[in-house]
Amino acid sequence: MLDVLKVFILGIVEGITEWLPVSSTGHLILVGDLLKPGLSDAFMEMFNVVIQLGAIMAVVVLYFHKLNPFSPAKTQKQKMLTWQMWIKVVIASVPAALIGLPFNDILDEIFYKPLPVAIMLIVYGVLFIIIEMRNAGKRPSVRRISDLSIGMLVWIGVFQMLALIPGTSRSGATIVGALMIGISREVAAEFTFFLAIPAMFGASLIKLLKFGFKFTGQELGLLLFGCVVSFGVSILAIKFLMSYIKKNDFKVFGYYRIVLGGLIVIMTLVQTIFV
Repeated sequence: MLDVLKVFILGIVEGITEWLPVSSTGHLILVGDLLKPGLSDAFMEMFNVVIQLGAIMAVVVLYFHKLNPFSPAKTQKQKMLTWQMWIKVVIASVPAALIGLPFNDILDEIFYKPLPVAIMLIVYGVLFIIIEMRNAGKRPSVRRISDLSIGMLVWIGVFQMLALIPGTSRSGATIVGALMIGISREVAAEFTFFLAIPAMFGASLIKLLKFGFKFTGQELGLLLFGCVVSFGVSILAIKFLMSYIKKNDFKVFGYYRIVLGGLIVIMTLVQTIFV
C-alpha cells in the first residue's frame, strides 16, 4: 500500500512539472529519494519512462483535433496547415535529436547531480524574469504557429537541445527561447507541447528497448497506475497553464525556479556537512 501511495505522488509530480516550466528533474531530486518505492533500480528507470508516456498522451488527447491532419472535420486548407505544423515540429526537433541521441547518457552522467541541476534552475528562472520584464507592454511579433519562420524554428530547437542538461526543463528552455524572439506566450507554450511529442516518444522508445518489460505483476500494476495518474494530472496542468498565461506572464515560474534551486543547494550542503 505504501508503494502505491509513493507511485501516486510521483505520478502527480511528473504530471505537473513536465508541463509547467519548473523542471521535473529538480522536483524528483527533492522528492525522489524520499518517496522512492522499495523496488529495483531497473523498475524505477522504467517507471520514469512510463509516467512520461502518460504525460505525453495527455497532449495527444487534448490537442488531437489540432494535431490530426486527416480529420474529416477540417477543410483542405486546414489539413495543409496541420501538415505544415508537423513539418515545423520536425525542423525544430532536429538540434535536440542530433545531440540527444549520441550524448544524452553522457550529459546525464555529467550533469545529473544536485548542484548542476540547481544552477540551471536558477539561471533559467532569472532568464524568465528578465525576458518578461523586457517584453512588458510589447506586442508579440508572432501570434500563430503558422507564422513561425525557419530561423525561429531552429532557434527554438537549439533551446530544446539545451534542455538536455538536467534541471533546465524542456518546456522552460523552449518557452524562454521563444519569448526571446517575440513569440507570444500562448504560441510558445502550445508549440512546446507539440515539440514534446517526438522528443518524449523517441526518448521513451529508446529506454523501453533498453530495459524491456521483465517485471512482476505487482510492478506492472504500479507502472500502469503511475502512467494513469501522470496522464490525468498532465491534462489538468496543461489546461491550467494555457488559462493562466492568457492573463499572466511567466515571472512567477522564474521566482519559483530560483527558490527551488536554492532549496536544492541548501539540501546538498546539509547532506555534505552531516552525512
